Amino acid sequence: MKLIKTLSILLVILLILMFVTNKLVISYWHSPLKHLTEPQLYTVVSGTGFNAVANDLSAKNILDRPLLTTLWVRFFEPDFLLKVGEYRFPAFSSPAQIIDILGSGVSLQYKVTFVEGDNALQMLMRLPSNDTLEFIALEQEGRTFDTSPQVMMDMLMPSAIGLMGASTHPEGWFLPNTYFYSRGDSASSILLRAHLAMIEVLAEEWSARDQGLPYQSAYEALIMASLIEKETGVAYERPQIAGVFVRRLQKRMRLQTDPSVIYGMGAKYNGNLRRADLKRDTAYNTYTRHGLPPTPIAMPGRAAIHAALHPLDGDALYFVAKGDGSHYFSATLKEHQAAVRKYQIKQRRANYRSAPAAIKSDAG
Repeated sequence: MKLIKTLSILLVILLILMFVTNKLVISYWHSPLKHLTEPQLYTVVSGTGFNAVANDLSAKNILDRPLLTTLWVRFFEPDFLLKVGEYRFPAFSSPAQIIDILGSGVSLQYKVTFVEGDNALQMLMRLPSNDTLEFIALEQEGRTFDTSPQVMMDMLMPSAIGLMGASTHPEGWFLPNTYFYSRGDSASSILLRAHLAMIEVLAEEWSARDQGLPYQSAYEALIMASLIEKETGVAYERPQIAGVFVRRLQKRMRLQTDPSVIYGMGAKYNGNLRRADLKRDTAYNTYTRHGLPPTPIAMPGRAAIHAALHPLDGDALYFVAKGDGSHYFSATLKEHQAAVRKYQIKQRRANYRSAPAAIKSDAG
């Protein structure tokens, strides 16, 4: 009887200890980590096991009981799967929250925005130079794309060749948009996404184009869209500017658009476009040559592509910047010359504005 009584007491004590321990463990598991006073970033790399992660979190003063954490996950969360990625632990997270975040697979996201009207070099300069993005070669379908800042864009074009006359020149072949990525992604992979997005948008817009347009291919429409993008100061004018350019092509008039001249000047352009520059012939000088320039001069957005393929009807053949970002459109040279005198000569002000990063063409 005495032995049974002793065993009963020991059993009660054991149960009490188990109850208290369970309460303490549960309390620890769901209680904020008081030493975690600031949000913390942590990266799980491929091939790392959970034990190593738990110990590393402890070494970085994020978790304070790695063994207890490992045992809890092993016995109470058998379906837990550690996901590779970069994670952000909020201040005062609990161990349970940390484990949930590690198993969520929702890696911390970064973003880069390519802007309508940027050229290829300007686009490259928008890629972040911090350690979130890898500037390494990307092997894609047997092709290597090198996006080192020193190497200028001799990439990605094989997927564009054959798209209704596409050129292998890289300019214009990337869709302006905001692209999200995770730490460790390559710059090449972002450019590839932007490139494939442009191919998709151009193909969709081309298939729904108006009839009777003076383009032999979707690529020529892309070139036109880049001119429209650079000439547009206010969004609603894109179809009007497209209409002017289309009518000039149809009448065998030169496009006479300054942004293409500037693009052809390259590094020689210092912000001041002179009359002599308009007379100096290059492949992109639309004052000295008929037709479209040989390639796009910038990245057009979808709206500019749509405008190029759905130009506004009318009789305007000229436009001049009014100084507020918008333009005055004219059907005759006489009316246009009067508008030039009014807006370009008599009313120039210190706050005069034509369009982003471009001087407006006197002739349209």
